[in-house]
Amino acid sequence: MYKGTETYHINSAEPIEVFYNLRTDLDKLKYAVHINKIVRDVTHENQNCYKILQLVLNTLYTISETDKNLDLVLSIFKLRLLCILGFTPKVLECTNCKEKENLKFFSIRDNGFKCEPCSKQDKSSILMSESTKNAILYTITAPPKKIYSFNIKDESLEEFKLIVKLYFNEKMEKEYKMD
Repeated sequence: MYKGTETYHINSAEPIEVFYNLRTDLDKLKYAVHINKIVRDVTHENQNCYKILQLVLNTLYTISETDKNLDLVLSIFKLRLLCILGFTPKVLECTNCKEKENLKFFSIRDNGFKCEPCSKQDKSSILMSESTKNAILYTITAPPKKIYSFNIKDESLEEFKLIVKLYFNEKMEKEYKMD
């Protein structure tokens, strides 16, 4: 790699991992392309994006080499990306009254968990199961190489997907649709 007048140029490169299975499965390829579009929007040239690169590589590996639910992988990716970008939801206490118990709602507007009394005053609050709450907590706090090491039941997966999608679109100020 060498620096040109305004940008860097690559003379030659050899891949370490080619994620071959992405080329043989159209569903996996569709999700990988979708993730690439998101990353393209949130990164800039000459910016230190090590954590984002690490997340993308772990995500592509998970998509390529496992049979994990692709919607779950995408939702985990989006939530973790938001954390890297500085939009980590507040999950240790109610975003309103600071109550630490009975946090059963996720507030899109107030960026995190809410207790039942506070959620009644917030139309953007979404009731979530304990399983969904645990998925959000794990996604936010897990070590980078282990973020995809959990599964979630179908009902909770739908809640998780909805919460992450709404939160992601709100913070990115854009709706990302799968092509």
